[in-house]
Formats: sequence, structure tokens, C-alpha cells
Amino acid sequence: MPSPTPSSGGPRSDVGRWGGNPWQPPTTPSPEPEPEPDRRSRRGGRSFWARCCGCCSCRNTEDDDWGPERHGDRGGRGSGSRNRRPDSRGSDSRQPGSRDSRRPGSRDSRRPGSRGSAVNAAGDGTIREGMLVVTGVDLLSSRSDQNRREHHTDEFEYDELILRRGQPFQMVLFLSRPYESSDHVTLELCIGNNPEVGKGTHVIIPVGKGGSGGWKAQVTKSSGQNLNLRVHTSPNAIIGKFQFTIRTRCEAGEFQLPFDPRNEIYILFNPWCPEDIVYVDHEDWRQEYVLNESGRIYYGTEAQIGERTWNYGQFDHGVLDACLYILDRRGMPYGGRGDPISVSRVISAMVNSLDDNGVLIGNWSGDYSRGTNPSAWVGSVEILLSYLRTGNSVPFGQCWVFAGVTTTVLRCLGLATRTVTNFNSAHDTDTSLTMDIYFDENMKPLEHLNHDSVWNFHVWNDCWMKRPDLPSGFDGWQVVDATPQETSSGIFCCGPCSVQSIKNGLVYMKYDTPFIFAEVNSDKVYWQRQDDGSFKIVYVEEKAIGSLIITKAIGSNMREDITHTYKHPEGSEAERKAVETAAAHGSKPNVYATRDSAEDVAVQVEAQDAVMGQDLMVSVVLTNRGSSLRTVKLHLYLSVTFYTGVAGSVFKESKKEVVLAPGASERVTMPVAYKEYRVHLVDQGAMLLNISGHVKENGQVLAKQHTFRLRTPDLSLTLLGAAVVGQECEVQIVFKNPLPVTLTNVVFRLEGSGLQRPKILNVGDIGGNETVTLRQTFVPVRPGPRQLIASLDSPQLSQVHGVIQVDVAPASGGGAFSDIRGSGRSGETIPMASRGGA
Repeated sequence: MPSPTPSSGGPRSDVGRWGGNPWQPPTTPSPEPEPEPDRRSRRGGRSFWARCCGCCSCRNTEDDDWGPERHGDRGGRGSGSRNRRPDSRGSDSRQPGSRDSRRPGSRDSRRPGSRGSAVNAAGDGTIREGMLVVTGVDLLSSRSDQNRREHHTDEFEYDELILRRGQPFQMVLFLSRPYESSDHVTLELCIGNNPEVGKGTHVIIPVGKGGSGGWKAQVTKSSGQNLNLRVHTSPNAIIGKFQFTIRTRCEAGEFQLPFDPRNEIYILFNPWCPEDIVYVDHEDWRQEYVLNESGRIYYGTEAQIGERTWNYGQFDHGVLDACLYILDRRGMPYGGRGDPISVSRVISAMVNSLDDNGVLIGNWSGDYSRGTNPSAWVGSVEILLSYLRTGNSVPFGQCWVFAGVTTTVLRCLGLATRTVTNFNSAHDTDTSLTMDIYFDENMKPLEHLNHDSVWNFHVWNDCWMKRPDLPSGFDGWQVVDATPQETSSGIFCCGPCSVQSIKNGLVYMKYDTPFIFAEVNSDKVYWQRQDDGSFKIVYVEEKAIGSLIITKAIGSNMREDITHTYKHPEGSEAERKAVETAAAHGSKPNVYATRDSAEDVAVQVEAQDAVMGQDLMVSVVLTNRGSSLRTVKLHLYLSVTFYTGVAGSVFKESKKEVVLAPGASERVTMPVAYKEYRVHLVDQGAMLLNISGHVKENGQVLAKQHTFRLRTPDLSLTLLGAAVVGQECEVQIVFKNPLPVTLTNVVFRLEGSGLQRPKILNVGDIGGNETVTLRQTFVPVRPGPRQLIASLDSPQLSQVHGVIQVDVAPASGGGAFSDIRGSGRSGETIPMASRGGA
């Protein structure tokens, strides 16, 4: 993919994010820059849809439904609404998911019959004797009703009807007189500014006659003045929030039920419907990848895998409105919202703030004083509700936060989605499909040339769908990555990209396959500068990139290795063919032609458990696999590194000459004291060991990089008493400071779907090696197994979190849900219950 032009203050100036920007102690935050406001109002510029989606680029620009939103058309959306409270439909006044307001009158005036009272054909409001008047509608929309249960939407904390497309639902009409066979009843659904039948934004369903595109309605029972209907929605329906009305016609005249916000209907993708292209043919997959409200996100290094629980919270009150608002904010055409390919691509662009004032501002600088440390978030709910409430991008995010929010949004909209971690993830900046590392004549890294970087880990998403836009064989898991790294068609978005195309090196398949392939299956190439100034490949590390790809296992908190879905077995003929096929389409197709090899001395790094605040030991083992004596001049360089692979300056080094007998091994160690690394630490507590050397007898060059992290403590959570819907419950949180220094301005976060709305707790300072205990109450609102998640953050220590499972019993009165939607004051100052020394 083409990359943005480097410029002062541009995206590539972020310290800690891009190769070629070595770390320096930050003086000011370096978040992703906000794009210029009101970009969509520029004359003559290409729209997002012309750049991002080829099939939309030839649409008529005068077509309001396909063009970017016009200022004034959508009250709360777009760049003009940044200081107004938006919702998913453009209203400024209502709470998300509430039923006490309707769309702005200017929009209703565009729709036939959208008035505040019943109308007849003449439009004068007169009700004639004998007319079939609809006096009321029961959409059976409560969470305990049949519709919500059958559509697997009963967990949504909403009172409106929420449906999955391609599946029938029931409703009851209350009439002014008994229904007769000569009566004509028509249902209508509308979405968008200018609903049109041809675009699927205006749906007309004659009862008993069969509709078009899979829409139809039938009478199942007529009893007195009640009429029961069974309505079938199209498996290709647009997703979003529809207004609903009913028309009747008989000899006495025509009647239309006015639009009522209480009768609005949400329609989502349906992985339970075989006719929907997002269909998933495994119930346990659907339970995990659509309905599970929490999950595990993995980080660290391949040898030191860390894990944290993330609250996706896709059913929390307001989250569905936030997800639809994201589509509105981008100005996504309503007519295109039935296509999961387009929807997922828009979400990958909108979850980051570049280009479009999207959800999250990325920041890799290490200075988060103007927002929230990415490591402090415990879930997506607080982020999405903030974006919905203010219309402003939320500071700050890094890859796992972008991925966690993307999982929430796509699951909420009905796409089976999982969060995936790739260890040793490459960032290829020149489309060579190799990770190129440059050294001088003495094998010292040339950082100004090292623009490619290898992230310790990178987190993205897989979502499941068919790909009718590709040849057969590319259905199934598709990669979507919302972390802004490189541009795609001029926009910071990535995917959806078929995992099958990645596995086989088919980098010409859309979308963004070359970049993702390089992340998981490229080679690390070491180049040494020669005396004449040219560069020569001295070593190719073929198993360094994409060494382990994992996700949370279905039905448990174990991790599942899914590397085989992305890659053929390392070293196999199929794997090498995939790499070399992909490289032939890159910018350096002949890179493998210049390789030299003389490798009878092997280098191995022994991973040890390193703990934050304690001394550590680095160990390297050299082995002579040849039949002759070998003399090795070994150099070890240790520096701190961001998890993105951007390293700081070397703060400790060691040089040693080692003589190895045939078949012999020797361990070389380098002790590192806490006081030596303390002042250099950056996010994630990660360090980079650069190993280089030269074998005297045969000229073999040794080159290897090894990353490790310092382990941080966990929070200990204990439930104090039973958890029951609607009843107050208490949790105790215990933390011991592992550092001999005081933690200042400590902030705890607490969140759990069905348990606790996002809550921020300010606890002040915690002394060196001190233990603190605090207690918090919460009121469960939904029964069943739940996850309560907490985190701790301070300028001195981050990446501290904990989780506890809470099994919530139904209320004693038999109600499954509580009307309480959680409580908690943001920024609340909490006194510690007790303190203890080391």
C-alpha cells in the first residue's frame, strides 16, 4: 500500500510508532494529529467512497444517499456536530436507545404521512366510518418476548425491537374493527434521508401478497380487533435503525399510522441465517464470536505471552447507537449498509481518528497526559459511549485498543469477529515483503535506514463472511485492522482481506493483502554495508516473522494457536513458495538471489522471567555445529524498545571473544541492575537485545534480535457476597506496588457488562512496595456468568489489570433483567480501605 508522505507533525512523526524515529525522553504528547475539520466540504476533492471503495466511485455525486453527508441534513452528525450530542440518527436531544423522542422534523417531512396524528388518503386527518384504523402495534420487543429471544438479541439493554435479517418475527396490530379479507394492509420501513425502494432504504410489504427481495408478511391469526402477523425480512436487508409505519386501504378509505419512535426497529446482520453471507455454520462459534461480551487479548512476546481480559460490552445500553453513529459519521451510504464487506472496511477506517475524526486517537509517544494511557482501558464501552456523547475522538489507543473496539462494533452489528494477536509482526514500509535491517561494517545498526520495524506483537481482527467479490475459495475469515499503519487507497484502513489469500501469498487479492502478508510471513533480512558503500545480505532469518498467531479459544479462557490458518508449516515447500511468490510481486523481487550462507555457529537466547523493579540476567548460548574450531567475536547491545519495534539508544553493552571446540556450546551472560534500566523504561516494559558477531575462521556473520518484557503484577479481585440482579454487591481490589518508588496520581478503572458501567477511581499516591486495598459496590443488571475487569495506571507503572468471574443470580421476583443500567461517577476519588508495607 502507498504510504503517507513524511512531514513535520504528520502521522510518521510519532515517536515510538514508526521506524526511523528513535525514542527520546518526550517533552510533549505526540498523538495522531487531528485531520483538518470539515474535509468533506472541500470542492473538487475525491470523496471517501471514491477513494476507499471502487464500486462506489462511479456513483452519481448528486445522489444524496450515496454521497457524503451534507451539512445541515443530519442534525448531530458530521464534522459540524463536534460540540453537539449526537445519536445514531442525528438527533441532539435523546439518550441512546430511549423511546421519548423522534427524528428531526425536517427528516420526517420528507416521508409520506410522517405526521403526529393518523391520516387518511386526503391527508386531512379525518377518520371515516368503516375505515380500518390501526389503533396500536405490539412489536413484541421486550427482552423477554419471543422476537428478541429467537433473534438472539435479548441481551441488548434496549426496549426497541432488535432483529437479525433473513429471519421472521411476529407482531400484533390493534384495529378499530375486525379485519376482513377485503382489507389491504401494507407495512413500510424507511431508513436514511431520502428513502427509495430501489436502494432498499424504503421497504414496502403488502400483507398476504409476498414482497420483493425476501420481504413478506402473512396473517397468522385474526381474533376480534387483533391481527397477528408473521413478517419475513430479507437476508440482504440494510442494517440500521428503521422507522416503521402501517397503511390500510378499504372501501371506506385509506389510513396511515404515523411514525412513532417507540416502533422503530433495528435490523442487524444474521450469522444464524444460511442465506446471509455472514452465516456461520457452528453454534459454538456464534456463541463465542457474536454473543460473548468479554474476551482475552494477548500481548508481550512469543516467549513471554501476557494476557488481559477485555470487556467488549456489545449489548450495553447505548453501544448499538454508537456503532450506527460511526457509520453515520463517516457518511456511509445507507444503500451500502447491507454489504458486510463495505461495512467492515468502513469500521476499520473509522475506529482510528486519522482522515475522518474517528473513534480513537493513536498515541505511541509514552506521554498520555492529555488523555488515557492505552494500557489503562479495560473495555470498549467507555470509549464508544464517549464518542457517541461528544462526537470527539477519544485519546488514546494502541493496537489492542483499536482491535478491542473493532470486535465490539462488528459483533454488535452481527458479524462473527475475534481478536487476533500476531507475535513478531512485521511492518513493511517499502512493499518489498521483507523486513530489512541495515548495519555498518562493524555490524552496528544503522537506525536512520531501518524504516521497517518488527512489532513485538500486533493485534487485529478476523471476521467471518463470504466474499462474492473474489474468486471462489476465499470465503471465511477475513482480516480487518483498524490500527493506522499504512494507507489503503489514500485512507488509513485495512481489509477485509481473505486469510486464504494471505496463506498462499496471493498478494494481488483485495484488500491490502501485501501489507498483511508481510506482517505474518515475510523474512527478516540483515544487510551489511561494504567498504565501497554498497550493501550485501549477510543473513536471512526465515522464521522470525509471524512466529505465533493466537486468539481466545471457543468456550474457554485458553488460547488457541491459529498460525496454521495464516501460514503453511515453516520450512515446508508450500510455505517457501508462498513467500517467494509474494516477494516476486514486491519492490525487491530478486532479494533471494544475493544470499550467502556459511552457518555452522548457532546463536540462541535463553528467555528468563524478568520482573519489573528487579535485577535481571541476559543469557546467550553459542553452539559450534561444525567439525572445526571456531572463534567468535560477540557483541551484545541492550536498549529499551516500544512494542512497535522502535528502539531507544543502547544503555548497556558487552563484548567478548569466545573459542568453541567442535560440537561445543558456551553461555555468555550480561547482568542488568534495576537502577541501570529504570530511567530508560518506556511502555510495556520491553527491551531489545541486539546480538552481532563474526566467526574468524570462515567469515560467518552472526546477527539476531531478541525482545523480552518485564512482567508487571496483577490486581487481585475478590467478590464479597452473592451477586443478584438488582441488588448491591461489593468487590475488593488488592494491589502491591512492585517498585521501590512512589506511584503518583494512581487511577483505577472498573467495568463489566451486565455488572458495572465504566467507572474511574482516583486513589492518589501509593508508596514504594506498599500494598493497598479498596472496595467498590455495583448493582448487577443481567443474570448469568459475567466478567468484572479492573486496571491500574500511573505515570510510573502501567499494564496492571485483573478480572473476576461473577455468577449473577436472577432477581428473587423472577425478573431476568433490571431497569438499572449501572452507576458510578467518572473521576470519583476513593479512599483506600487499608494500606500495608512490603
